[in-house]
Amino acid sequence: MSPTHDVIVIGLGGMGSAAAHHLAARGARVLGLEKFGAVHSHGSSHGGSRITRQSYFEDPAYVPLLLRAYELYEELERSTGRRIATLCGGVMLGRPESRTVAGSLLSARTWDLPHEMLGAREIRRRFPTLAPAADEVALYEARAGFVRPENTVAAQLQLAARGGADLRFQEPVTRWEALPGGRGVRVRTHEAAYTAGQLVVCPGAWAPGLLPGLGVAFGVERQVMHWFEPEGGTGPYVPERHPVYIWEDADGVQIYGFPAIDGPGHGAKVAFFRRGTGCTPETVDRSVREDEVRDMAGQTARLLPSLPGRHLKSVTCMYTNTPDEHFVIARHPAHTDAVTVACGFSGHGFKFVPVVGEILADLALTGRTAHPVGLFAPERLRTATATSPAPSASGGVR
Repeated sequence: MSPTHDVIVIGLGGMGSAAAHHLAARGARVLGLEKFGAVHSHGSSHGGSRITRQSYFEDPAYVPLLLRAYELYEELERSTGRRIATLCGGVMLGRPESRTVAGSLLSARTWDLPHEMLGAREIRRRFPTLAPAADEVALYEARAGFVRPENTVAAQLQLAARGGADLRFQEPVTRWEALPGGRGVRVRTHEAAYTAGQLVVCPGAWAPGLLPGLGVAFGVERQVMHWFEPEGGTGPYVPERHPVYIWEDADGVQIYGFPAIDGPGHGAKVAFFRRGTGCTPETVDRSVREDEVRDMAGQTARLLPSLPGRHLKSVTCMYTNTPDEHFVIARHPAHTDAVTVACGFSGHGFKFVPVVGEILADLALTGRTAHPVGLFAPERLRTATATSPAPSASGGVR
């Protein structure tokens, strides 16, 4: 029997919708399968905003991918007319030796990115909302800003459908298998079984269930995003006056935040970075406790004295972390002829969404990509996951 599609994409969140878009744009017959509805809030691609930046403290190796992502975000906006990226500038704050500052400076210098280094007095002069300690500095990047995750996913799904992709929602995958003899893959849902020459798996927090044979010890974390109405109103916090920011304190605790991007009444968003609790998609607690709000307000007030003001709302999401906090983007090591995976984005992946879609299309259709993705090979994590299940010919969610 001939495959019914060229490529099946499992998961249509940020990465999966990007893959479906780029695959369809290249003429592939694409089937996209999503457990929930389009542009949902059950995973990691919601919350109204995500920071985007190029002076990347995580590793200079990410910078070429970021440069391409910026180009592709512009293309998304032109192609769909949706508001996606706003470059309002950003500051990476902390002591000079902190990872947030020193790592950002390393990437900026490695790739000759435009940037400025600001002392505490200059930070307070330029951005009166911020009150850093006397021994803190910041790297300022004018081309930092934020992207809107829901608009991004919607735009990519729009273009995927325009390109002929068959996108099916509310149809969770129960199992997938690589067929013997290089005959492609079979994917089962409660509705049907589908075959294709290639499979792209973008599972988000469902990675442990859908990729049991990958050999990566994923850890899923519950994270909380908060919105506060600043004392005195949002005027000083509008994007024209207030940057995105990441602040690392002397104890290594990081918070990140945004301007008041949606006008009066919607507040300004702030959150801890990687200060979550372990969970699974089935057990994640979607309620937010009062002590969590107080903890966030107290930490925020140390840098932005007027921000905590009045608490407006809090929303949960999930990070899916790898042991080294770098991504997994590669051919599946047990199924190199038919299966491509993108997962473990560890809380800092959304800004890469459009370029990851381009990479996944490359890998699924040609088996290779010109983008630098060596850092993201799953084999690097094998020594840390000796107790993980051995590679198998299938993956499923029970």
